[in-house]
Amino acid sequence: MIVYPRGLAQTGGSMENALTWTSKYGSVFASFYGKASSDGLNEAGLAANTLYLAEADYGDYTLSNKPRLSIGAWNQYFLDNFATVAEAVAAMQEPPFVIVAPLLPNGRAASVHLSLSDSTGDSAILEYVDGELKIHHSNDYRVMTNSPVLTSKLQSTNTGSLLVETKCYQVQSMRQTVLFVLTTY
Repeated sequence: MIVYPRGLAQTGGSMENALTWTSKYGSVFASFYGKASSDGLNEAGLAANTLYLAEADYGDYTLSNKPRLSIGAWNQYFLDNFATVAEAVAAMQEPPFVIVAPLLPNGRAASVHLSLSDSTGDSAILEYVDGELKIHHSNDYRVMTNSPVLTSKLQSTNTGSLLVETKCYQVQSMRQTVLFVLTTY
């Protein structure tokens, strides 16, 4: 676990035209390969979580003049800058950056999607599909799994073919109740 204070100067990665910002909120998070923020919570109660998404397609970042953000810093960007899901979703209607997916130590390009939730119970799932950001913002989107993309999961669920077994676990903290769902299919 890593703790970052508010007021920390941040960068979107070691690359040309990297996005820079100063964190508005302190956060605690788990690191992936010691180089990326994968799951975390900020002091305002915003939680950000990333999971593997083989279908992720962030588009060709070289075709844009926007600042660049490594996919490994995507999660941290939200923890640092937003107190609520609504704020984050509003800011991403016109993303201020392009995503760069570097190669991981296993030799594959990073490919994830992101879920956000806050202390009010609001939630959203953000996925890049075919080079475009898709935002699923509603209380209907409270659970995210690894691949496939969310719309595929919802279509499978509606036909009854996705879920074989589901177990729910509830964890109570001082600030909020978190529901973990384990699904096998």
